[in-house]
This record gives sequence, C-alpha cells and structure tokens, in this order.
Amino acid sequence: QVQLVESGGGLVQAGGSLRLSCAASGRAFSMYTMGWFRQAPGKERQFVAAISGSGGNTGYAGSVKGRFTISRDNAKNTVFLQMNSLKPEDTAVYYCAATLGSIPYTQASVYPYWGQGTQVNVSS
Repeated sequence: QVQLVESGGGLVQAGGSLRLSCAASGRAFSMYTMGWFRQAPGKERQFVAAISGSGGNTGYAGSVKGRFTISRDNAKNTVFLQMNSLKPEDTAVYYCAATLGSIPYTQASVYPYWGQGTQVNVSS
C-alpha cells in the first residue's frame, strides 16, 4: 500500500513557475513508476508526466514538454514536478499517482494509488 500527499500548488501569474511535490509513504519507493496527472473543471483527467522508479526514463504530454520537468528523490520518497512558463490553460487540480513498474506509463488506469490533489491556478 502506498499513500501519496501532494503539496506546492497555488496561484501564479502566466509565465511564472511552481514546484509540486508528492511525498510517498510505504516501502520500496524506487520500485514505483510515479506519474502526474491533472484535471480541469468539466474535463477528463489527463496525463502530464511520469518517471520510472530509477528516474532514468521520463515521459511528458506534448502540451507540457519543454516547460515541465519531473524528477524524484528516492532517498526521500518524493517526486517533483517543476512547472515553468505556466499558462492559464495549465489551471487544474494536479494529482500524483504511483504504480509498480519500470516505464513511465501515461494511462491513468494503470495507476492504482493516487493522492488527493493540489490546486494550481494560473492567471492571465
């Protein structure tokens, strides 16, 4: 069982930056692929980024590639999402997710463990 707690959300102006964190409880954190997803009001949850257990493989949605960076610190059981050049369309609740595996999965259905989410608002 893995419990996930996100933090770091908030209100930022367009062009600004935020860094989200997701702290995981449980053992063998390095065995879990970690993902970030987001859901805007009235829209489906969408993939943002994912990172393999070792941190050696990452994947990004096209809409955030070049602006967002996912990373992890396995010694601290934490995964990060650095978000730069934020746009109003990045406004959403951001969720951290975990699944056993070795590749950066993009499908939400693959992830059995989810955090409660953190709100990100980007003003124009």
